[in-house]
Amino acid sequence: MEKENVKPSLFTYKILIDTKGQSNDMTGMDQIVETMKAEGVEPDIRTQAIMARHYVSGGLKEKAEAILKEMEGGNLEEHRWACRFMLPLYGALGKADEVSRVWKFCEKSPRLDECLAAIEAWGQLKKIDEAEAVFELMSKTWKKLSSRHYSTLLKVYANHKMLSKGKDLIRRMGDSGCRIGPLTWDALVKLYVEAGEVEKADSILNKAVKQNQTKPMYNSFLIIMEQYARKGDVRNTEKMFHRMRQAGYQARIRQFQALIQAYIIAMAPCYGMRERLKADGIFPNKSLAAQLAKVDAFRRTSVSDLLD
Repeated sequence: MEKENVKPSLFTYKILIDTKGQSNDMTGMDQIVETMKAEGVEPDIRTQAIMARHYVSGGLKEKAEAILKEMEGGNLEEHRWACRFMLPLYGALGKADEVSRVWKFCEKSPRLDECLAAIEAWGQLKKIDEAEAVFELMSKTWKKLSSRHYSTLLKVYANHKMLSKGKDLIRRMGDSGCRIGPLTWDALVKLYVEAGEVEKADSILNKAVKQNQTKPMYNSFLIIMEQYARKGDVRNTEKMFHRMRQAGYQARIRQFQALIQAYIIAMAPCYGMRERLKADGIFPNKSLAAQLAKVDAFRRTSVSDLLD
């Protein structure tokens, strides 16, 4: 873009800011914001929310709070649509009082996206009763809820290993005639994985693939794969790796990391892994190279020598 003399737009800056944040480069993120402002482009509320989210994950709580105050602008009435961004961010910061304050303002005439944000926020604060109360308000206000709305509360249950409540919510969802799709499968998979029932999660995902034409989310496969890897279950980790490919997901470094980890825990050599990486066009980074070195050590045994 610089070579072609194309001026970055707000959208371009937003991507750059998010990329720096995801790389945990807070200094680089701040520099982009400064450059953007110097070019006369002011960050909008979405951009500010991205910045605040990365400050929270980077442990820069004071910076995150300062951004949130900017987003509010001292007047929630005038900046109403910032509420849906502010609620989960205050939840992530552990600020129950702020979540309560913003939600009380929204509760008088709630919007769907604000309800979802409040459920997420209360879930982060481990206040399950409050999250459920918001869901009940939402279900009374809007008679027909979608899978996305149910999945928000379902994720709260999954994060807190509340399997029984999760099952009840799924039954309620089915009774309402709501279509159960990839978002719900993902929450359901996480629910069972967090409860320690990885085989059940695997079975649910397998049935979902067979019953529906829509492919599950990437993370639904990966969370199961990583659980099998932690157990050193090479066979099932390889199976999930293959099923992801069948579903149309190209292999990435994280999948190979999980796969090789299964071999490391099982203390088994993984023959041909470098060739598999090369076939998928993946060049090992530092951590992946270290994993490969570990499994290479398993080759230097008497049994491995016979196999070689």
